[in-house]
Amino acid sequence: MNQLTNHIMMIRPANFGFNDQTASNNAFQSTDKIADAKALKDIAKAEFDSMVSTLRSEGVDVLVIEDTVEPIRPDAVFPNNWISFHENGALITYPMYAPNRRLERREDIIEIIEDKFKVKNRYSFEFYEDEDEPLFLEGTGSMIFDRKNEIVYACLSPRTDAVLIDKFNVLMNTRSVVFHALDRNGKEIYHTNVMMALGHDFVVICMESVKTEESKTQLRKIFDQTGKEIIEITLDQMEAFAGNMLEVLGKGGKRLLCLSQTAYNSLTQLQKEKLSQKTTLLPLAIDNIEKFGGGSVRCMMAEIFLPIK
Repeated sequence: MNQLTNHIMMIRPANFGFNDQTASNNAFQSTDKIADAKALKDIAKAEFDSMVSTLRSEGVDVLVIEDTVEPIRPDAVFPNNWISFHENGALITYPMYAPNRRLERREDIIEIIEDKFKVKNRYSFEFYEDEDEPLFLEGTGSMIFDRKNEIVYACLSPRTDAVLIDKFNVLMNTRSVVFHALDRNGKEIYHTNVMMALGHDFVVICMESVKTEESKTQLRKIFDQTGKEIIEITLDQMEAFAGNMLEVLGKGGKRLLCLSQTAYNSLTQLQKEKLSQKTTLLPLAIDNIEKFGGGSVRCMMAEIFLPIK
């Protein structure tokens, strides 16, 4: 399996804004009052369009799908949480913690994907939302895939359930490394992809957030076994979204590490040099999407590994 792809899906937001339903366990969302909600929607669209333009100029194949005005989906710009696409032809949809985020699952989007790519099997986990005790697993927010080595990394939280990870492993013939990660206030980190990013031959991770020494030792051992150089970030850098990166392929197979301008600015010169020895850093300015959405560049990009028709 390939770790990197040239094809990604992005959703252009129609009603971006602060989501009250996700704020309870997403400490990355700013609670600053939004002075002008309409202006914020327009700013988010401009940030989105600029990001897409930059990615396309680097040769990344970006499939842009417009969000619809109704129903209102404040987090539609983060599609990686509700769907994932795999090299074996699997398309998987996921159970979402916030009821208004469940509206992001759209059959017409899946039809667009099926028109362009070969989908062999479709799998649905969302019925776990309807259990007496609902279970959640929010796609590649919850799970970081080492596709080549068939490993799933996940920090457990209200949005990332161990039972569903086990079911995913059975379905996709993977094994998992699960652990607990806490922010500076001792609160569980809501998504693994804000504290960890896995590239072709490196991993950016906030080891400072990993709760136990046993888990830290286990992670370091597996990263060493799988040939991933560890580049550690601090809690301060994690809070600046430095863990929310995604490596993709540009023109001619060029490796590109997509990260926000905020994340880039938080990195030390040594960290930038280490990463630049392996990949090309591609900073993208999405200040308002980050601030009020509580997600960053990686969350905006749903990688497509399906075979092309």
